[in-house]
Amino acid sequence: MYVEQRARNKGWAPNKVVRMLPLMDWILENLTLEKASFQMVAVSGLLLLVLAALLHLLLKGFGFCYHYYVLCQKLRCFSEPPRVNWFLGHLGLARSTEEGLKDAERLAAQYVHSCVWWFGPWLPILRLFHPETIGPVLRVSAAVAPKDKLLYGFLKPWLGDGLLLSSGKKWARHRRMLTPAFHFDILKPYMKIFNQSTDIMHAKWRRLTTAGPTSIDMFEHISLMTLDSLQKCVFSYNSNCQEKPSDYIASILLLSSLVTRRPHKLYNHIDWIYYLTSDGRRFRHACEVVHHFTADVIQKRRMALRDLGQNASLKPKQEKTLDFIDVLLMAKDEEGCHLSDEDIAAEADTFMFEGHDTTASGLSWVLYNLAQHPHYQDQCREEIQELLHDRDIEEIEWEDLSQMPFTTMCIKESLRLHPAVTAISRSCNEDVKLPSGQIIPKGVICLISIYGTHHNPAVWPEPEIYNPHRFDPAASKQQSPLAFVPFSAGPRNCIGQNFAMAELKVTLALTLLRFVVRLDKSQTVRRKPELILRAENGLWLQVEPLPAEP
Repeated sequence: MYVEQRARNKGWAPNKVVRMLPLMDWILENLTLEKASFQMVAVSGLLLLVLAALLHLLLKGFGFCYHYYVLCQKLRCFSEPPRVNWFLGHLGLARSTEEGLKDAERLAAQYVHSCVWWFGPWLPILRLFHPETIGPVLRVSAAVAPKDKLLYGFLKPWLGDGLLLSSGKKWARHRRMLTPAFHFDILKPYMKIFNQSTDIMHAKWRRLTTAGPTSIDMFEHISLMTLDSLQKCVFSYNSNCQEKPSDYIASILLLSSLVTRRPHKLYNHIDWIYYLTSDGRRFRHACEVVHHFTADVIQKRRMALRDLGQNASLKPKQEKTLDFIDVLLMAKDEEGCHLSDEDIAAEADTFMFEGHDTTASGLSWVLYNLAQHPHYQDQCREEIQELLHDRDIEEIEWEDLSQMPFTTMCIKESLRLHPAVTAISRSCNEDVKLPSGQIIPKGVICLISIYGTHHNPAVWPEPEIYNPHRFDPAASKQQSPLAFVPFSAGPRNCIGQNFAMAELKVTLALTLLRFVVRLDKSQTVRRKPELILRAENGLWLQVEPLPAEP
């Protein structure tokens, strides 16, 4: 009817309308069929996509289950302590407390070489605590055994892609370029800085002990001293942080605390959630303070070196000690390319982080061990006094460091008993064969327990006893080089270990020549393994000034 009415309006003849009706019916019929066919094709295509997606997920799930089954079979050759249950695995059994360290000692004593530890039902971690098991992992090339990203990833926003966190060709290039920064000629002038920073700390101790022996938290005082020393060695910058507050130093201390705290809450592992929390906002702000300081120093120093032009070299100037930033700015690779400002900042921030906390831990614990064993303390003091003869104690030189054998033995034994870093991790991208014939499957996280190795009774007889004579040269020849690894070992060992040992020896020598250190029996010492080995509620020791020699 509608068509007929339209035809009349247009003045068409009735017979013409009759002829058009079958054509319209045919068009409408075909349109309906095409619409129905399109709907069928669309629905069929959508169903095929869903089936394909389900099949893909099914295949991935099957692949994951098969890989998990094969991995479990490969790990059956490793011993496994009892789990909490099938779902949690050993989650919650690893504790950053005194009891957690005792657990590590028991594992090393019971399983001797290694054991597998499950974080939940899916994530296996191999704990290694014997030279025969840690050696194959530590000695393979850095490309085969990079740092594990799961455990080190939280440091990335702060430290960037420096030596601690980088891998592959970038790590190898930076390692070659940074090696000159720790050459004897570069480190030797730092002795004066070590002396100056230690003098400032001791001046504070004298003020605190005017009324007699006083109990002092070693970690608090020594951490500020090592930060003060590092700022001068890295940036040639004196913040006077041992006497007054410094935003930069406060930010580094805060970042160390926040990074330690973050892994203990599962939701903090997700970046965008973490940065919404109060800790996350404080972490971001502290990173900005540290990065701004480093970038400002680099920019100013680059301009100064540009003015020097071709006269710049890696030799200390008489009027100024060549610092870490200078070395980084002048370093070149094989093709003559320099490090970028971003790379320099990452390396400087890494050195500030790694250099202050580990050295502070080593110094604090060696003083604690010598306070526990006064006869060893007296023996060290006598050795240092004999070395100096009539010289002033501020005149300790680099050459003197090699002439303190017993003091060095005491430091090493303290680093064995209380290693600053208790564990490091690797994730090998190839299978690694152990001397026993066991195979560490590629991709499995290897937790190299420095603490467990140092306290393993199969490696060190009576490991809980502080005995410096273990490191007598004659006794050391009978021990595996990997029985003592406070600075790691292999290609990725600590590049700054000579720097750290020099500062340890200088500060300890000056301290023992000026003070007697005793235990504070009113304080209980409980160890606390975090990023470094600390003590719960501080490490309190009594210090008493020695009378000045006439």
